[in-house]
Amino acid sequence: MIDYALYFAFACFGIGQLFCLYRVVIAPGVSDRVLALDTMTINMIALLTLFGILHGTAMYFEATLLFAMVGFVSTVSYAKFILRGDVIE
Repeated sequence: MIDYALYFAFACFGIGQLFCLYRVVIAPGVSDRVLALDTMTINMIALLTLFGILHGTAMYFEATLLFAMVGFVSTVSYAKFILRGDVIE
């Protein structure tokens, strides 16, 4: 039964990834694209976690943590670049 729930969650997050990818390509402004990329990062974290649950290994959870840290830093730095024009002061 848990396998069916995991596959359903994979489908839901996969569809969410596709919608976010569409928003990255077809967005009116740069801030909308940054928000869509951040949402894609969150969806990818969820997909990696589900994949780790499905295979029963902790290696994917470590990859999830690394992906979350890199995604957070990249989102903050890109938002700072949009606001000020440079990242390093």
